[in-house]
Amino acid sequence: MTQGSGIIAMYESKAQPLLAPMQFYWRLIGHALIALLVIVVSVLLGMFGFIYFEAMFWHDAFLHAMFLLGGLGAISVPQTMAGKLFLGFYGLYAGLVFVTVLGIVFAPVAHRIMHSFHLDNDS
Repeated sequence: MTQGSGIIAMYESKAQPLLAPMQFYWRLIGHALIALLVIVVSVLLGMFGFIYFEAMFWHDAFLHAMFLLGGLGAISVPQTMAGKLFLGFYGLYAGLVFVTVLGIVFAPVAHRIMHSFHLDNDS
């Protein structure tokens, strides 16, 4: 990370050269680990919700949470009103997590592509 004007930058500016391939791979690994952490926390949140509101076993709660986070939708209709409310809100949350994780994983690649376009214009 570089520091300029008091703000720590996550990526290099257009005035800086491209990262070396090994540094770029470490950046990709860092982003993948952040995405994995977001997924694990989201799965646990979903599991605890399904266990608490629907009295599911942990393996059924895991399956329901993973299906929602993967964008596949609900497996079954909840039996309780609280479970239905949880499923609705968790479904919205899961959709946002899906898009967010894609952004976290693809941000370094998109930045590298855009950065290489700026380098071509400058030379």
